[in-house]
Amino acid sequence: MRYATVVLTWTDGRINAIDDAFARSDAVSIDAIRHVNPVSERRYVELLELRGDLERARTLLAAAPDALEFDVAGEDRHGRGVAYVHCRSVGPVTDLLSILREHEIVLDWPMEYVEADGFGGRGLEVTALGTNRSIQRAVEDLPDGIELDLQRLGEYDPSGGPAPSLSDRQREVFDLAHERGYYDVPRGTTHRELAAELGISAGTVGEHLQRIEATLAASYSSTAR
Repeated sequence: MRYATVVLTWTDGRINAIDDAFARSDAVSIDAIRHVNPVSERRYVELLELRGDLERARTLLAAAPDALEFDVAGEDRHGRGVAYVHCRSVGPVTDLLSILREHEIVLDWPMEYVEADGFGGRGLEVTALGTNRSIQRAVEDLPDGIELDLQRLGEYDPSGGPAPSLSDRQREVFDLAHERGYYDVPRGTTHRELAAELGISAGTVGEHLQRIEATLAASYSSTAR
């Protein structure tokens, strides 16, 4: 079984009106898509990981023309939550869901939003599982307006350690943090100092480190059982 991890970016707009609304808001953002399930030819449901003002998220979803029904849960002290959204499938979403079905591709969830050069400065990191043939055909059938940046490609190893599950950018952040003594006691560097070297914001460094630590913790937990 083969896997391919790619970053998808939209060159002529966001993937749908829901994504567009959140991309233009400074109060709340979508960090990842936990799952997508088609319910008909033109509709699907999805679970979104949110960060920020969850009341603002409810307002954005209520105003989004593609959101037929939704519910938002969470609102912990970090402003993190999950949104269930029943969506109208339009544009690239319809094409992407059709490609998954047609070429029998399995996705490794979640799909995470990462920094990229596409519209809004973000892309969607996706890991697809299948045969060489199915993955290649799925890539060839990507609709116009979507660009693909290959991150990793290889044989899928279900017993693999945590490192392969980190993106190239996450490995870069982790390696620099370790090298500069971020995990020493006391710490040898800060988010702001790491950000200056990486050319990104301190908040983005913090998000990367949180995701890296969550990935490593989950991998350790699964291998320690």
